[in-house]
Amino acid sequence: MKNILAGVLISLCLAGCLGYTLGPVKPNYLSQVQTIAVPTFKNDTLVPRIEVLVTDTVIKQFQQDGTFKIGNEGNADAVLKGEISRISRSPARSEPGNVLSTLEFNLVMRVKYHLVGRDGKNLGPPGEAQGTTSFFRAPNEVVTEERQALPLAAEEVANHLVTQLSEGW
Repeated sequence: MKNILAGVLISLCLAGCLGYTLGPVKPNYLSQVQTIAVPTFKNDTLVPRIEVLVTDTVIKQFQQDGTFKIGNEGNADAVLKGEISRISRSPARSEPGNVLSTLEFNLVMRVKYHLVGRDGKNLGPPGEAQGTTSFFRAPNEVVTEERQALPLAAEEVANHLVTQLSEGW
């Protein structure tokens, strides 16, 4: 009787874990995709040479996530095509005593993307990821400070983009 009761108790405990799986769980529409190629993103902004920074950051985030492997366009299951659609800067805080002089800025970076299969058809809907950061103004050096803040916004964009693809939301 004790053995039967113990067996029933163990089976009830293990039944709660029935839906769990080990390892990455991809969305259903990407279940056949193992490797993704990430060519250099298109730059639709006026910020020069930002496309390589964003593309490299996205590749590093894919490697860190581990759900998909990075491959070449010729042998990958899918190709991630992206474009940096907007980089904007807006004032966040002004100097005390002088509301016309900005002390801190917010930086927003937006990237549009879509995943294309080997057959050239889109895999799932197109998406958009956004990254934000803030930076302080150094005297007469707003452009330099903005340029130094761009990698932080790119990291957040990459994190959101890879999460959207690997988790499906």
